[in-house]
Amino acid sequence: MDIKRPLLIAALAIVSYTLVFQWNKDYGQADLPTAKTQTSVLPGDTPNVPTDVPADAKAAAPVDNSTAQASTALIKVRTDVLDLAIDPRGGDIVQLGLVQYPRRQDHPDVPFMLFDNGNERLYLAQSGLTGANGPDANSAGRPLYTSAQSSYVLADGQQQLVVDLKYQANGVDYTKRFTFHRGLKVDCSDAEKAQKKITCINPNAYQIQVSYLIDNQSANAWNGVLYAQLKRDKSGDPSATTATGVSTYLGAAVGTPAEPYRKVSMSDMDKNRLQEAVQGGWVGWLQHYFVTAWVPNKDEQHQITTRKDAQGNYIVGFTGPQFSVPAGGKGETSLTLYAGPKIQEHLKTLSHGLELTVDYGFLWFIAQPIFWLLQHIHSILGNWGWSIIVLTIIIKLLFFPLSAASYRSMARMRAVGPRLQALKEQHGDDRQKMSQAMMELYRKEKINPLGGCLPIVVQMPVFLALYWVLLESVEMRQSPWMFWITDLSAKDPFFILPIIMGATMLVQQMLNPAPPDPMQAKVMKMMPIVFTFFFLWFPAGLVLYWIVNNCLSILQQWYITRKIEAASKKA
Repeated sequence: MDIKRPLLIAALAIVSYTLVFQWNKDYGQADLPTAKTQTSVLPGDTPNVPTDVPADAKAAAPVDNSTAQASTALIKVRTDVLDLAIDPRGGDIVQLGLVQYPRRQDHPDVPFMLFDNGNERLYLAQSGLTGANGPDANSAGRPLYTSAQSSYVLADGQQQLVVDLKYQANGVDYTKRFTFHRGLKVDCSDAEKAQKKITCINPNAYQIQVSYLIDNQSANAWNGVLYAQLKRDKSGDPSATTATGVSTYLGAAVGTPAEPYRKVSMSDMDKNRLQEAVQGGWVGWLQHYFVTAWVPNKDEQHQITTRKDAQGNYIVGFTGPQFSVPAGGKGETSLTLYAGPKIQEHLKTLSHGLELTVDYGFLWFIAQPIFWLLQHIHSILGNWGWSIIVLTIIIKLLFFPLSAASYRSMARMRAVGPRLQALKEQHGDDRQKMSQAMMELYRKEKINPLGGCLPIVVQMPVFLALYWVLLESVEMRQSPWMFWITDLSAKDPFFILPIIMGATMLVQQMLNPAPPDPMQAKVMKMMPIVFTFFFLWFPAGLVLYWIVNNCLSILQQWYITRKIEAASKKA
């Protein structure tokens, strides 16, 4: 027996694996950012205060420099789930890291940065008071707030942290109040915290309430308009920055009572400016796994807008109705900022349609039940990898009758293989007579020649839906299974699972009857290699699903084939 060819193929496979593995090692991980020290907004940055305010509220407020000596250093705030910085110039949130979501698993102390003011990208949450007397409408620029402390930390046992920023102008005292909440429940175990179980996280963990308290001690009525916006540059999604990163939607979205979820991409903002009056609603910015959104008072009328500033940054926001505070009186207005992971249970309680930012694509009606079932399995097993395996078994049981019918057809085709070969020898090169005789044989033996394709066709919608579940669900992010699989949402770092998947495809192919057409037979032999290459970059959880599904199919097909071949021998 000539062993040169198998040895050559094995050597080529080893070299190919080594090259791909080394390439993935060199280019598969994004570098960690280098922090830069900053005080206020970036040089040359413009405040982008909206001008779409009621016509009777556009009078410029007089300039007051009473707070000109206030510090411009960023105000640091840290809770058990958020690590952020507030710019005293305007009181914007210019940095925000998610403590419970490390940027990389090998650096658990480096949080994923959602908002950033220029270390890697420009991404800010801005809000203020404009209009006739609003301090953000001053021609001298936005107000410079003062704070009693330069940093705030949520203490152990403390459920709420309040940060007040102060500003005074023209006899009016302003307080911009940020209210933060404890993210993790007190009774959570260390295992629950490590696994980021939804039941362990408070529903308002990533909600920041922003309130404006106005104490008008002047002799005149105060009039103003509340606005809030998200400003971002056109840089890419930090959740998909590797060479093999997946591409999910990066852009703005708005929600209205009439249309709970509508995407507004950056290309849409390049072409047109959205301007729409709505009751309540929300405006947000989406990226892989995470979302930020301003949610105003649902009982008020707001003007939702999108635009692009002179620096090329994209802005989505809203302006509220004009409100007044009488002379000698006090007033308050507030809104909510959500900045965190796309946890559907928490988002839907905040505003209608916000949970739809977990976008499962056109197969959402299949993906949602899959995620619901997967979530319930996980609540019992506590491991997403084993949950995927159990989910695969359940799906396989649901499709068992359909798969069984297909495998019986293939088994019969395999059993009549010698008779097909005899027909081929009998009719020689007469393709027409050969086709007629073959179809007559299929009809007599009740064989469906396309039956082998049916299981794959049936499974494809489930496969695609599960792909989006694993891709979009933040619960899967950095979730381990066992051994070397430390992140089911990322590709296998050693490509072992895709190779196993390719081997299971090869075994399946050996159980199937060979196609009568030689060219088709060659193409089918290449399929395991082609699929293995594609699956190298797929999430490990998805490859795990496909392996388990293939193994179950092999067992089912082997049993049915053996049963039919035994029956044919008796006959």
